[in-house]
Amino acid sequence: MRKPVARRRVALHLGALAALLVMLYPLAWLLATSLKPADEVIASLDLLPGSLEWSNYSTALDGVNDVSVWRLLSNSLLIAGGAVVGNVLSCSLAAYAFARLRFRFRGPLFAFMIATIMLPHHAVLIPQYIIFNQLGMVNTYWPLILPKFLATEAFFVFLIVQFMRGLPRELEEAARIDGCGPFRSFFLVILPLTRPALITTAIFTFIWTWNDFFTQLIYLFSPEKFTLTLALRSFVDASSTSAFGPMFAMSVIALLPIVLFFLAFQRFLVEGMANSGIKG
Repeated sequence: MRKPVARRRVALHLGALAALLVMLYPLAWLLATSLKPADEVIASLDLLPGSLEWSNYSTALDGVNDVSVWRLLSNSLLIAGGAVVGNVLSCSLAAYAFARLRFRFRGPLFAFMIATIMLPHHAVLIPQYIIFNQLGMVNTYWPLILPKFLATEAFFVFLIVQFMRGLPRELEEAARIDGCGPFRSFFLVILPLTRPALITTAIFTFIWTWNDFFTQLIYLFSPEKFTLTLALRSFVDASSTSAFGPMFAMSVIALLPIVLFFLAFQRFLVEGMANSGIKG
């Protein structure tokens, strides 16, 4: 009996290892290509470079359009950080109202909010652009940050609602007896207990905002306001030779903050997703 069980375990581990190698291959290819000379990027299919071209990283660190990579990195961090703060604050407030408060039309409003998840982003892009253009906010960071403070991400509202519905109501009742109103109960009692869901919201918001290219391309025109995502496009020129080596090197640099952010909060991500899916 032990041999079949041992064989199944070995087969399971080998299958998991094979799947891991398949998933990690694009990352390995990116790292290897970032060190390849320009003639090997397109002409060679080998994973390992024939010679290491460290100048790709020095070119990437110089930036694009006379804008250093550190300026591009700070722009990306500013937008992603503002989006994280806005989503965590506004979505948690909206979720608290739907999950813990009693008010008229709460059910229909919650259903309408959930229905907006199926609304394509491109369907609201033009009306949003017209509004921000009339407000004089085009070519600024406001169109990329301000909507996050208005609880426009229904997915995160739903995620936090599911978590808050599993919290005991006795906690709020005890706080109400001590004289706490809805806002004090939210900030002092509910908000600290929803940390896993909030960290899950922060992680996904950071990753999605950091990798967002289309929205940033629509609203940002000046090179000094570009993010790392937009700067990658500057290495590819349809009318001349494309600098693929430095482009992949900057891709590696742009990937590092996401990896570090994810590794730092991975434990809370798993906990938040598990609890939000079970409770409620």
